Parts: sequence; structure tokens; C-alpha cells
Amino acid sequence: MVSSSKSGQKRKFEDKGKQAASKSKKPHLESNGATKSTEKKRSRPVTAVLDTESSHSDSDGDASELEDDEDEWSDVEMEDGDTEPAPTTGQVKNPNAAKESHKAQKALYEQRKAAKPYSDLLVEAKRVWSLARAKNIPTAERQKHVKDLMSVIRGKVKDIVFKHDASRIVQTIVKYGGQKERDEVASELKGKFRELAQNKYSKFLVTKLIRFCPTYRQSMLLEFQPQVLRLLLHREATSVLADAFELYANAYERSILLREFYGKEATLFTMTTGSNEEKEKAKKGLAGILDGVDVERKRRVLSSLKENLTTIFNNPDKGAITHAIVHRALWEYLNALSGLPEEAEQEKLRREMFETCQDVLAEMVHTKDGSRVVREFLAYGTAKDRKQILKVLKPHIERMCLDDEAQNVLFTALDVTDDTKLLSKSLVSEIVDAAPRLYTTVQGRRSLLYLVIPRSRRHFTPAQIASLSETDSTRAKTSKKDNSSRESEVRKAASEGLVDWIKANGEVLVRDPGASLVVGEVMLYAEGWEPKSDAISTLLEAISKPYPFDADPHPMDLAHTSRLYKTLLQGGHFNRKTESIDTAEVGNWNTAKFAVRFVDTVGKEVVTAVCTKGERNGTFVVAELCEALVRGGDEVKEARRTLKAWFDKGVRKIIESGEARGKSVLLEKLSAL
Repeated sequence: MVSSSKSGQKRKFEDKGKQAASKSKKPHLESNGATKSTEKKRSRPVTAVLDTESSHSDSDGDASELEDDEDEWSDVEMEDGDTEPAPTTGQVKNPNAAKESHKAQKALYEQRKAAKPYSDLLVEAKRVWSLARAKNIPTAERQKHVKDLMSVIRGKVKDIVFKHDASRIVQTIVKYGGQKERDEVASELKGKFRELAQNKYSKFLVTKLIRFCPTYRQSMLLEFQPQVLRLLLHREATSVLADAFELYANAYERSILLREFYGKEATLFTMTTGSNEEKEKAKKGLAGILDGVDVERKRRVLSSLKENLTTIFNNPDKGAITHAIVHRALWEYLNALSGLPEEAEQEKLRREMFETCQDVLAEMVHTKDGSRVVREFLAYGTAKDRKQILKVLKPHIERMCLDDEAQNVLFTALDVTDDTKLLSKSLVSEIVDAAPRLYTTVQGRRSLLYLVIPRSRRHFTPAQIASLSETDSTRAKTSKKDNSSRESEVRKAASEGLVDWIKANGEVLVRDPGASLVVGEVMLYAEGWEPKSDAISTLLEAISKPYPFDADPHPMDLAHTSRLYKTLLQGGHFNRKTESIDTAEVGNWNTAKFAVRFVDTVGKEVVTAVCTKGERNGTFVVAELCEALVRGGDEVKEARRTLKAWFDKGVRKIIESGEARGKSVLLEKLSAL
């Protein structure tokens, strides 16, 4: 009887918990502008499969649960001996017993709660807080409630902030309040930030204060400085430091967090008084500290930095390995090795560091400095080292292709690895197989295009090309294979898979603006002409539908699609500097043969219709078709005669009387047939 009563109460408690959970899952609509979507987010490791806890998320976003805490209670909250005694056998059951028992339990709960410190203050604060965090209220009204809330807890913030419910109340003030209220909270908490950062609930408040209180940010970070390494390995505090470094701190404030990595000697002798000159030197990081010091001191500082980094790498389960602050310290270490006098010593220290972190390199590639670190190891590494790096990265290649920084690591691997057979199996095939999922994003398209036209200014920014070029000087020393030969072998390894992908999906790809860019480059620059025959058939069949098309727009009415076929017919891209076409190699693409296939496959009805009916968006494409056949000479004279016969005087008259763009260019090209 007792067990059944307890199980019934337990089920009731679980049902209430489910109801509370369902309430907390409702979307949070906020007109104030301080929404989660507007906050900056840290770069995400490519090794992360599921959404990890976001340290800068709002812990007060689940604050609706607190209302339930006032009303929801159960036997779980009662101490031993407080539960209602089970009725004995034969005793008449009181129908109101459960209700009276719950009433008694609630009274006991309220009594215990009232005995806690600041209970009256928290009751009043929660009342005002419920008004301040209400959804869809005017900004002016919210500001009034926030000021009232601040007046309730003023002077007591430091005493109540470690309680999980009170922490959410303070977060609401920081989130919705003005700068005056935010600075007041930061001022009251001065000296407690390190302790707050290690608390499960108040760590969110610290992140908000670092974000919203720039005048107090430096003093907050100075509180962290003596124990930065310990905090990075702390379960709660690690995300606070990571957010502060990557999202909110300026160059000088980052140097404060990095200083402990350099060891006690560097910390003692680089404490600044805050002058502009010293701040400028501090912004340089490790390079500023080592500037002008003797070799022995350099060695001591580098030894301390290496020891501290090793501590981080020996604790991979703590999560600090993925943080940008660790990657910056590691990059500074590798950069500083060039300041040592002996090359053998540089190589020895670089190798020791590589052996320390080689198994966790995939955890670093998502940040700018982490990407540079892995690329440095690739450039300086032996063939065995590069094989080991590719082995570590292989499970994450698709995710890396979609990340701005991580993809640079893949590009560098393609640039420096001499063993192209290894590249083909470990890297190229993985990228090609992922093509159906990559072409939809800019980053994914870059990853596909780098296989056939690496560092092309049409698809890669000058900054990205400059960044990739940083390893070129090192590659000249460590790689034996000629760069053009390596590029050709990589292109050849990728060509078959990419062409087959176009063959199978060409009709869909030509209609997509981004995919059409990839299709054009693959068809022009992939190895060989003959292997592309089936893919060409797919592309030409895609535009062979009657024109104009009644349902979806005809491919020729899509600007990016007509531009694709125009580019293929002219054999390359127009160069504005030289005012000429940068044509692909004849062995890879033949415009005359493609023009013949165009005439044979698309047919008279469509070719003439795109110039005389509907929107007439095919005039420039047909003009290039004429030009390609003229360039082909006697080898394509039959196709040239056929096309000329299609555009007799009647058709030309219709073109001339129409208002299609490029009609004068088309008529000129037709007259040259």
C-alpha cells in the first residue's frame, strides 16, 4: 500500500515536471532586440557532433521554471519522517487526506524557505522580475521594471548572486537594463568575478557583464589572470574565458589572458602601468615580450609556454583544447621558435610540440590561429607527419569543407603533400563524395573548386590567397614535387568523380546559381575531353525542353544558367584586364566540338525560339554558338551550315524587329557564319 502511494505521487511529480519542461520549450519572442540570435557565437569545432552548451546563452531563458518552483513541491522535498503515514489495514481512508497532506507539506516548504537568508528580498525581487521579463511589452515599460528591480537588490547583489534563481534575476537587469544599471551590477561584484565564473549558474552573468560592460572588462580579466590555466581546465569557467577572448576582448585585453601562458618570469617582468606605449607592446603578445631579450631568457619563456600548453593537451576531456586562446598561445610558440639561433633547436622543439598535440589537431582547425598551427605542421612535417595529420582529419573532412578556417587546412594539405596517391584516398575522394552536400554553400563550393582551379581569383578572396601563400616558402624547402605537377595530379584524381556527379545531377545543378559556377569550372578544367561526353549530354538535354516553358522557368531564362552555357561555348572566362577570354587547355575542353553537340542535341526549335519567343534570353548564348562554330573552321562546317539554315531571312527579321538584348551582336555573328 505504501509503495503504491509513493509511486502514484512520483508519477504525479514527473507529470508536473514534464509540464514545466513543455512550458520552457516555448519560443521566446523578444521585441527589445536583446535576443539570442543577435549575439555573437564562438566558432564551433568540426569535431562537435551535437550542440554543446553555449556559454553565452541565457540561463534566464528557462526562467519560467522558477514560477513553478513556487507552487510545485512533492514528497521528494520532504525530509525523512515528514511523509504522510500510510493507512493501516481496515482503516477508513480519508478522501481529503492527500489534499491535507499536500497543504501541510507546502506550509513546511514555505517555512523552510522563509528561514533562508534574504528570503523577503528574493520574494519581492521575483515579483518585480516577473514583470521585467514579461514577453512582448514596450521597451519603456520594461526599463521601468528593470529600474525597480535594481532598486530592490541594490547593495545586495554580491550576497544573492550565487543562488541560481537570484542569478537569473541579476542577468535580466544586465540583459535589458541600461548602461547605468549594468555598470552598477559590475561595480558591486568587483572582486568576485573569478568565483562567479566557476559557478554553474552565475557564469552566464559574468559572460554578460564582459560583453555589456567594456569599462569594467579589463578589471574583470585581471581578476582571472593569476589562474587562467586553472580556469581553462575548470568545467564551468572554461567557457567564460573562451567567450571573453574570442568574442569580446580587444587586443590588449587578450594579452592579459595570455600572459599566464608565458610563465612566472614573463608575468613578473611585464606588468604594465597602463601607458599607451606599454599597451602597444602588450598587444604584440609573446613577440612583444621577447623583443630585445637575450637568448637564454627566450628559452626560459618558451619552455614555460611549452609546459603550460602540454598541461592543456594532456587534459583533452576538459574541453580547453578547442578554445581560441589556446590556439593563439600555440601559434605564438611556433612563431617564436624562429627567434632561436640554431635551426636544429627550432626543429627539435617544433617536433616535440607536434608529438604532444598531433592526436587533437582536429580540435583546432576551426579558429584562425588553430588553422595556422595545423598548416604550419603540414608545411614543416615529413611525409610520415603529413600522413598522420590526414589520418586525424579524415573523419571530419566534410565538416571542415564547410568551415572558413578549417578548409584552409585542407587546401594547404593539397598544396604541400607530395604523395598524391595518399591525397586521393584520404582527402580528394572524401571531398568529391560530399559534393551533393557541399555545393549549396560558398565554403563548400570553394572546397570543390580548389581541386580543379586552386587559388583562382574568381572564387577565392585576396586575403584567403595571401593566407594560403604563407606556407609557400616552407613548402619549397620540405616538398620535392613541382607544384604544377602536384596540382595536375590532384585535378586528375578529382576529375572523374566530379564529372560523374554532373552527369547524374546536371539538370538540377544548372538551375542553381552556386552549383552552375562549379559545373562550369569542372567542365572547363577537369582532366580530359572524352570523359566529359556523358556529362555534356546531360547539360545539353537540360536546355532541350520546348521554349518558352509553361511550368518552371526555362533554364535559358535563368541568368546564371545562360551565363554557364555562354562560358562553355567561349571556352573560358572573360578577363577584364586583358579584355580577352582566358581559355582552358584544348585537351580539357574543345569549344568547337561542344558547339557541334549543342546544335545536334538542342535542335532547331529551341535554338531559334530562345531568340524569337518569350523573353528571348538566349541571344547571347546563340551568338557565342556562332562564334564557336566560326573558330572551329572546316572541321565543323556542317554544323555551321545547319545553324545558318535555321536562321533564314524570316527568322532574322523577327530578331531584328524584336527588343531582345544583344540582338545586334547576334545578327553580326550570324552574318559571319
